[in-house]
Amino acid sequence: MSVTLRGYVFLDSMQPQLAAFTGTTCKGFLPLAGQASLWVETAPGMIINRVTDVALKATRSVPAVQVVERAFGLLEIHHDDKGEVLSAGDAILEYLGLKESDCVRPKVVSNQIIRAVESYQAQIINRNRKGMMLIPGQSLFILETEPAAWAVIAANEAEKAANVNLINLTPFGAFGRLWMGGSESEIDSARDAAIAAIDALANR
Repeated sequence: MSVTLRGYVFLDSMQPQLAAFTGTTCKGFLPLAGQASLWVETAPGMIINRVTDVALKATRSVPAVQVVERAFGLLEIHHDDKGEVLSAGDAILEYLGLKESDCVRPKVVSNQIIRAVESYQAQIINRNRKGMMLIPGQSLFILETEPAAWAVIAANEAEKAANVNLINLTPFGAFGRLWMGGSESEIDSARDAAIAAIDALANR
């Protein structure tokens, strides 16, 4: 079977909101802030079942997220020991017969900032969010990545760089999407950090 490594996203320290968001939305083992985390995205999706098996048998890493779609699959694993997570990644790559550099280079498909969000739009967004609420009058940053898993590192780096709220994150499917809210200046900083993280990986 030919497998495409769409995403290989290693985080040496999950930020508090990203860890909390993942724990809120996942069906696996809850991650904690500060833990190392690896997100692996594949095409086709069904191979992610074998990827999970390989990672868990090789290390003490535990999974929070496993999404199996026909086209794409996503796995997140984490552990307090960064070495366990890196070893799991090595086992996955060896099984797939791939290198980390074989993964699809990420790109920002679209990004926008809506400033001073109106009350009714905030309410619509809040009805569909899984994370923090968007407050009317705040600015809203929306980022779209391809492949999807790379939206995770954008979220993590944006949270490191700025005092913003993680409203929603979709790191699986055809495209990844990230929504963040906050003051105008903080959102500008979050946007810059998120895009810089993706661009750095694309140019690596």
